[in-house]
Amino acid sequence: MHLRDAVAADAQSVADIYNHYILGTTITFEELAVTHADMAGRIAGLQAAGLPWLVAEHDGVVVGYAYATKWRVRPAYRFSVESTVYLAPEFAGQGVGTALYSSLLQRLIDDGYHLVIGGIALPNPGSVALHEKLGFEKVGEFKQVGFKLDRWIDVGYWQKTLASLPA
Repeated sequence: MHLRDAVAADAQSVADIYNHYILGTTITFEELAVTHADMAGRIAGLQAAGLPWLVAEHDGVVVGYAYATKWRVRPAYRFSVESTVYLAPEFAGQGVGTALYSSLLQRLIDDGYHLVIGGIALPNPGSVALHEKLGFEKVGEFKQVGFKLDRWIDVGYWQKTLASLPA
């Protein structure tokens, strides 16, 4: 497995992974499949803002990705980010998520971020286990905040402190 920064050519592979979750699960609250162009724009936008977007490759094929977004737009939130990780389903439980997320967290530390937040649509025991394995602590839960696939979905929030003072 090889971890690296995402490039424009990864957009279709990333969209394919994400569309699996959009169309068949409640893990994301998006409901319409994203296109190659949509995903290319998302990758470019985050990277232009100085935020990391990483991919994991196995035998030259993108099998997962992780990225961070701004938590909120107000200036006082500038040291906090929200993190996201998705894997091709056949690579779940094989350490790819741990490797990607660990690399993302190190990048955030290196970039001077203080806090990372993970929002998890519940139930999702695999994602909860990954976050807690990496030192995240559950700090809250919104009940029935989303509606998808004919049911209400709760969202829990986990956070991890990365550094005590801004760089």
